Amino acid sequence: MFSKSKINEPGPGAGAQPQAASAPATVPGTAVGQAADYRPQAPKAKPPASILSSDLHIKGNIRTTGDVQIEGQVEGDIRAHLLTVGESATVKGELVADDVVINGRIIGRVRGLKVRLTSTARVEGDIIHKTIAIESGAHFEGSVQRQDDPLNAATKVLPKPVMPTDA
Repeated sequence: MFSKSKINEPGPGAGAQPQAASAPATVPGTAVGQAADYRPQAPKAKPPASILSSDLHIKGNIRTTGDVQIEGQVEGDIRAHLLTVGESATVKGELVADDVVINGRIIGRVRGLKVRLTSTARVEGDIIHKTIAIESGAHFEGSVQRQDDPLNAATKVLPKPVMPTDA
């Protein structure tokens, strides 16, 4: 009348005979047992910003998907997610970042979704931005151009006019 439950029976390693029909069902594209045990993982913590100290002099380009804080001198282009230029820093090159905060000196073009020049900023070059903030006391020589996508759009360069020559 009652039958013995197969749940508590020992597996093949404990002396019982293996049964062909006892293989677990799997979802295509997953490992055995993975479908039932899947738990989403917590997002990874954002790594801290890379800091280039004030005694560091770099000649060359810097490219990262993370955050960078420049305190030294850089001769080259910098591309980052959040780029902070410290008060004692000098950068000669193009800056491209989602967020750019300038406290120091820049000689070159700045492209960013959000660009902020603090009161100690000294910028010699063009700024291409989506939003910009310039604090009182900031020094800026160049042009400012708003674009919806300043990171990917190439700056429009007008061709030089051709001067007619005497023939």
